[in-house]
Amino acid sequence: MADYKKFKRVFVIVLDSIGIGEAPDAAKFNDVGADTLGHIGTFFQGKLNIPHLAKLGLSNIRPDNPIAGVPVAERPLGYFGKMAEISAGKDSMDGHWEMMGLPVTEPLGYFPQGFPPELIQKIEDFAHRKVIVNKPYSGTDVIHDYGEEQMKTGDLIVYTSGDSVLQIAAHTDIIPLKELYRICEYARKITIDQPYRIGRIIARPYSGPDKDHFVRSSDRHDYALPPTGETDLDRLQKAGYTTLGIGKINDIFSGQGISQGWHTISNMDGMDHVIRVVKEEDFTGFAFANLVDFDAMYGHRRNAKGDGEALEAFDGRLGEMLSAMEPTDLLMITADHGNDPTYRGTDHTREYVPLLAYSSNMTGFGSLGVQTPFANLGATILDNFNVTGNEVGHSFLSALK
Repeated sequence: MADYKKFKRVFVIVLDSIGIGEAPDAAKFNDVGADTLGHIGTFFQGKLNIPHLAKLGLSNIRPDNPIAGVPVAERPLGYFGKMAEISAGKDSMDGHWEMMGLPVTEPLGYFPQGFPPELIQKIEDFAHRKVIVNKPYSGTDVIHDYGEEQMKTGDLIVYTSGDSVLQIAAHTDIIPLKELYRICEYARKITIDQPYRIGRIIARPYSGPDKDHFVRSSDRHDYALPPTGETDLDRLQKAGYTTLGIGKINDIFSGQGISQGWHTISNMDGMDHVIRVVKEEDFTGFAFANLVDFDAMYGHRRNAKGDGEALEAFDGRLGEMLSAMEPTDLLMITADHGNDPTYRGTDHTREYVPLLAYSSNMTGFGSLGVQTPFANLGATILDNFNVTGNEVGHSFLSALK
């Protein structure tokens, strides 16, 4: 029978890409000076309005250098700290896998100048379509610049970013979703192993009549590398606990270790799902949610204004969630990497990530310090549910009083 020590339901919300200052190994990634939250606060000139995150202790994480406009709480509602990553990369997959006890020790394949001709040829031969672009590009810019050509020719738009990712975009009137997915599934199959070992293949359907009106579809689909070993999600599920995935969690883990998952189309849609689960789902276990707009819509596009406004919108929904939580619920808020919207380039940035922990039954508050690796988060969840882990991470459950 499933049982627990302190919390019946554990919720983790990943604010995708919301880092909190350069990590100790930032120089290795050419990311010295990156500070996603700090620079968003500065951009807003001290007027960033996120009161619920403030009360949870967001600026308490760095009281000597608080987020501009976010006061250091005299008595935070819970516990606060930050986490440092040990994985070889700074992709979403690395961060999420490491949280669940599976650090990525072998670097993924990066192709910042485009993909090798032999790989492109294989995709063309399978699809019976030509490939155009094949270079780093913003997702919205690439369909603006090449979408009309793609509609005329039926070619595939292939592009990448600073991540280990191969993206294939196609207009849904020209290449039906089923065909696009089939092509992406093939690309996934041939890039799992070296010499490519690409982290994610992403189907990027779009629609609209012309370059000024193209819109990317919510039917995006990520084909991630399957986990290379057992994760904490697997361990929880095998022990009889419910594991829920909201947002791109199901894609990141290829469905492994997840009892039920929901695809989402935006941060607000993601919070709709989270709050519905809080209010309506009676389960014992773990709900894992990713809010991707911070990264996909604003971080990569270097849009500090949009990032800050998305944080403010999330904060409003966070207040709704906090008021709906049961006393035996635990909420932890964190991120998977940074993506400083004021930094050079369009890549992720190697940063610490925030860690906030709250439950209405907590009587204490304080600092969790620096938790490393990210796997400490998963180890804490396992500890709560009396499940044995792999000793990669170390639980901080006893600190949550």
